[in-house]
Amino acid sequence: MVNNLMEPAATSNWSTWLFSSDPRQRLRIKRSLLAANVFGACALTAIYAAWMGFMSFHDVRLLCLAIALNCGVWYALLRTGLNKRFADPALTLPQILAALTIIIGAYSITGPFHGSTMMLLVLVLVFGVFNLSAQGARIAATYTVGLMGCAQLVKMETDPVNYPFSLEIVHFVLTAAIVPTISRLAAQLSSLRQRLQSQKDELAQALTRIQILATRDELTGLVNRRHMMDVLQQHRKRLQRSGYHRFCLAILDLDHFKRVNDTHGHGVGDEVLRRFAAVAQQALRDTDVLARWGGEEFLLLLNDTSAEQAQIGLDRVRELLADARLSNDVPELRATFSAGLTAYDSGEPLDVCIERADRALYEAKAAGRNRTVIHHGPPARRPEPSRPAPPLPDGSADGASLVAAALLGQDGDEDDEDMPAS
Repeated sequence: MVNNLMEPAATSNWSTWLFSSDPRQRLRIKRSLLAANVFGACALTAIYAAWMGFMSFHDVRLLCLAIALNCGVWYALLRTGLNKRFADPALTLPQILAALTIIIGAYSITGPFHGSTMMLLVLVLVFGVFNLSAQGARIAATYTVGLMGCAQLVKMETDPVNYPFSLEIVHFVLTAAIVPTISRLAAQLSSLRQRLQSQKDELAQALTRIQILATRDELTGLVNRRHMMDVLQQHRKRLQRSGYHRFCLAILDLDHFKRVNDTHGHGVGDEVLRRFAAVAQQALRDTDVLARWGGEEFLLLLNDTSAEQAQIGLDRVRELLADARLSNDVPELRATFSAGLTAYDSGEPLDVCIERADRALYEAKAAGRNRTVIHHGPPARRPEPSRPAPPLPDGSADGASLVAAALLGQDGDEDDEDMPAS
């Protein structure tokens, strides 16, 4: 049982060691190793030709050595991350050119089997679909046709039996027609993939901007009112689940802000709002959430704290605001704020808590502004047990008379208590 549990972890560690933990690097390494199938086909063709006596095993060993060296170099570059220093981290064009060189080399030494290696040229160019540019496609096509033509000229001169002129002309024409076409198509597909990826990135960025616009205030960059209600609902549910999570709400209002707009203009007023938001966020904790509630009002959520501790945080904001430069155009301009603070009472609607903070804010304004007023929620009241009505005695008068008599009896008792003892 233990061995079965350890097998996935061991497999994962082995895969990470072989292919890297970077997803992009893993993909590049796997594609590079996939190309080893092409080289394997070359090696098998050469081995079979040597076994049939059409080429020497010495040439086969040289070919296999070149294949192993080629695969090892590309794997080392990709696995160590040195490929990231290049403009194309996949090293698409260099790998294609190296593979084409090996395949044309195999074409030159496999004798009567050399025609079977030509289809491998096309297979190598297919790998250009992933990252090959139009310029890279032209380079690969020109290199392939040129190198193949040179190899054919040499072999027609040195081995005319296995490389007759009439056959090599056909091979060259096919190579000159097919290779540039495949290279061009691979480049077009690569360009299409890059265009689709670019559009995907643009859509992701647009979605991010839309989410920011939907949840952030455009002027201050703070959470907007709508998103703040979602945040409050999340904290309320968290409190209901955990039972011990607590938080406080405070409504902050810049004192005499209308006077700033009337005196200095709305441009300065907007700058004051932005600077106030920046100062407040600097003074508050990372877990606290400040939202623009409307106009010059802000709603502050203070996490995991009591009302008294939350007031210390508001005082810290007030201290930083007193020394903050709120406008470049009016450097002497200063601002204060009034705040209404309350602790959320478990189970109550959020609107009730916000309304309580709003009442505390108006109390702070009425008391002279530039202060924080804490408004505690009403204590929970226990329902009084209902008392059963006393039974009516037999032969008694009607209910009204009994009630009157009871009241008179209570009054009489109180009078008796007030009277001195005889």
